Amino acid sequence: MAKRFEGRVVCITGAAKGIGRQAALSFAEEGAILVATDIETEPGQALVSEIEGKGGQAHFIAHDVSSEEAWIGVMADIRERHGRLDVLINNAGIGMTGLVHEMELSLWRKMMSVNVDGVFLGVKHALPLMRAAGTGNIINVSSVAGIRSTANFSCYCATKAAVRSFTKSAALECAAAQDGIRVNSIHPGIISTAIWDTLIGTSENEQDNMPRDATLAGMTAEGVPFGRTGTIQEIVNGMLFLASDESSYMTGAELVLDGGLTAG
Repeated sequence: MAKRFEGRVVCITGAAKGIGRQAALSFAEEGAILVATDIETEPGQALVSEIEGKGGQAHFIAHDVSSEEAWIGVMADIRERHGRLDVLINNAGIGMTGLVHEMELSLWRKMMSVNVDGVFLGVKHALPLMRAAGTGNIINVSSVAGIRSTANFSCYCATKAAVRSFTKSAALECAAAQDGIRVNSIHPGIISTAIWDTLIGTSENEQDNMPRDATLAGMTAEGVPFGRTGTIQEIVNGMLFLASDESSYMTGAELVLDGGLTAG
């Protein structure tokens, strides 16, 4: 039985840990040629070694997604090695909390540079390579925070809402150009990943200002109809679907995987 991504070149940012790492492993298992990028070199290289140890193809590129120069280098590397790019997953992101009136502008700009600039730059520099092949698939990782806002998460919510709206605009541009490229966003709910260590760790210093229990269990009990956190693989399954031919009529869409959190 043929694998879904046999021979396709897939680039995943923020691939060293969490959702990005599992996505890289899953795409490689489905036959993809993996380009894993991350600012963290050691775990990124370990990921590639694991994929190669299982018979897959992969290479790692140290990559700051907020740098346009770095993105130009990544795309040049992909063009030289593979001559094409079939799938780009803009997964890299950071999360920090804080009250609006106490937040430093430097913190706001840092989160914007990674979560928003990184996605914009990825799409900008992937499009020419994809258009040369007449096909491509871009998945931008947003969040339920881009749909439903929460106190103390203002900057994170703003970045993820920006990704949501930007994705739709980019999808419309590609559709108008008839370039064969689809652009969609994926919106994880409360998933047990390392980013929550940062979000909750920051919040614990100001729990008196938090409108809800600042723990995964507490947030899940309060807001998730399924009554549990999501798994990393459940989010990766959504990525596999969006990147596959099974979703060929989807563009500008938002795939929400949140256990019903935003339904009410």
